Amino acid sequence: MIGRVEPGLAGFSAPLASKGADVIWNLEPGWLMMAVAAVIVLALFFGAALDVIMRDDGFGPIGNMVVFTSGFFAAVLGANSWGVDLSDLKLAVACGLSGAFALVSLAAVLKAGIARI
Repeated sequence: MIGRVEPGLAGFSAPLASKGADVIWNLEPGWLMMAVAAVIVLALFFGAALDVIMRDDGFGPIGNMVVFTSGFFAAVLGANSWGVDLSDLKLAVACGLSGAFALVSLAAVLKAGIARI
C-alpha cells in the first residue's frame, strides 16, 4: 500500500510506502547473512575483473571488492530510507548495482584527481 505523498528533491514527489519500505529491516539473520555473502562473492568477482581493466587506476581486487560492497549496501539502505519499496528482488539488485558502480566510478575519479595533484 502506498501511503501519503510528500515533496521530494527539487519538487519531485516520492510516495512513501507504508509496508514495503521496511523490508530490508525485517530480514531474518540467516537470509541477511546469505545476502551479504552473495554480494561479497559477486563483489570479489567484479573486483578482480575491474582490477584487470583498471590496473593502476583501481584499488586492487580486495579494495575494489570493499568499495563495490560498500556502494551496494549504501545504495540499498539509502533507497530504503527514502521510502522506495525494495520488496521486488530485481529492483533491489538494480538499485544496489547502480550504487556499487557509481561508488567505484566516483572513487576512481577521485583517485585519478588526487594522483594529478
